[in-house]
Amino acid sequence: MKQPNIARAGVVLAGAAVAALVGPGAQANAVTVEFPQVPTLAYGGLCWTTIRTWADVNPAWPGRAIINMRALPVGGVGPGDYPFAPLCEVHTTVAWRNTTTGTVGSYDDTIVTGLYGSIQYALFQDTGPGHVEVTVTTDHASIPAHGAFDVPAPAAPPA
Repeated sequence: MKQPNIARAGVVLAGAAVAALVGPGAQANAVTVEFPQVPTLAYGGLCWTTIRTWADVNPAWPGRAIINMRALPVGGVGPGDYPFAPLCEVHTTVAWRNTTTGTVGSYDDTIVTGLYGSIQYALFQDTGPGHVEVTVTTDHASIPAHGAFDVPAPAAPPA
């Protein structure tokens, strides 16, 4: 089956738009480090889910990292008209410690999840450059996770 010319033009234009957004100077050194998942119970009924967390680092953000959280689809039973499609929530914390500098901090938020999972929650953290260790927990029964990632330092000035 041959694709109409207009469809091919749309694909080419969409590809060009993505290339323009990414640009030729896009950082090839960006790194994403995913931490072990956290199985947890959630509030809003008899609910359970799994929390995914990860860090994004990039030399373009020296001394900083983006911490990300997202829940997988919820299972369980809840109140209301659709008890087998509950909307549940769980407060999640990613506590971090930079073992190079001693800096500590955390990112926490209440993750709301449903039949299709949750939106992505993300926030820059001023970790400082170095090796960062994390512990991921929730405020309900769960199995905490531990992970680590490295944050780049600012580039040295030209000599």
